[in-house]
Amino acid sequence: MSTTGATADPLAALAALPGVADSVESVRKAVDRVYGHRVMRRRSNEITSEAALRGARGTAALAGADWALEEVRRRSDFSGDEEARTMGAALRLTAEAGQLLSIWRQSPLRVLARLHLVAAADKDERIGRPRHEGEPVDEPLIGLPLPDAAEAHGRLEGLSELIIAGGSAPALVTAAVVHGELLALRPFTSHNGLVARTAERIVLVGSGLDPKSVCPAEVGHAELGREAYLRALEGYVSGTPEGLAAWIAHCGRAVGLGARESTAVCEALQRGAA
Repeated sequence: MSTTGATADPLAALAALPGVADSVESVRKAVDRVYGHRVMRRRSNEITSEAALRGARGTAALAGADWALEEVRRRSDFSGDEEARTMGAALRLTAEAGQLLSIWRQSPLRVLARLHLVAAADKDERIGRPRHEGEPVDEPLIGLPLPDAAEAHGRLEGLSELIIAGGSAPALVTAAVVHGELLALRPFTSHNGLVARTAERIVLVGSGLDPKSVCPAEVGHAELGREAYLRALEGYVSGTPEGLAAWIAHCGRAVGLGARESTAVCEALQRGAA
């Protein structure tokens, strides 16, 4: 999707696509159910912490490190093989996201660069900046055509301008576009999927839809499965109204499933079983 179209607020225009309003309303109801749970009034910090752990597990699963939740909870060393490093990156990003909320609306590119730096945890000069022409991208699980560096830079700037300008688009729509655009562009040489899903979380939290970060969309994306995720992403990349609406709906289902996960955690805590 090009984010530099003729309409003054292209993100708001996406909210008018068929079916998107239903997705937005469904997400709002799912989030309201979590926030209305009696456990949230007394133990919201515990729910936030558990959602962060489960979200990290979910985003790592989509990046190829599909570990059991208890294994993530048990481990303390994530410096071993590639899967362990992926899980470590996911946990670091989840922890970092909350520190970047105040910067996002003023400087989204700075936030994205920071997320890549945190994910990669490397001193390579390619880390923490968009890729240059000719630099390879290590993102084997996303097989879509890769835009060249000039196009990636231009669209990244356009996305940044839209975020800074603000607008009337629902949080779900903005989060889905940020997520989809970063996956389509893969602006960094690595860890683009992890960064994209963290950026989606930042939008959902920073918008006020999920201020306590208890509805981890990453959980839902993992539950829906990589095949459905990539199929929906292809719709986004197609740029057609149907494809864009399908991607937004997919992201909406993911948020709803994340909300359901935290509702279950609330109920377990209420029963004294967690």
